[in-house]
Amino acid sequence: MNIHLSEVEPKEIMPGYHGKLVHGETMTLAFWDVEEGAAVPEHFHVNEQIMHVLEGSFQFTVAGKTKVYEPGELVIIPSNTPHSGKALTACKLMDVFSPVRDAYK
Repeated sequence: MNIHLSEVEPKEIMPGYHGKLVHGETMTLAFWDVEEGAAVPEHFHVNEQIMHVLEGSFQFTVAGKTKVYEPGELVIIPSNTPHSGKALTACKLMDVFSPVRDAYK
């Protein structure tokens, strides 16, 4: 199956987080446009997650350790690890989840 990202309709998953979500059999890709100041509260999920900052500055806390991530940086979040974040500026992020992030379907 071929998809062009421009054809994927964004969904606002939580306030300020607008995602284009693409699901395969075993993974989900999420392309986020995040509004400045938008925060995601601490949570965890069974999915392993890798976040890539494409644009902007994003403060991310994983297992109690906080760091500001800039373009080109990645963070790996193991399964069931508490994490939270906040966009310090408007951001573009890409997340990969495995297995599929059913909550985003």
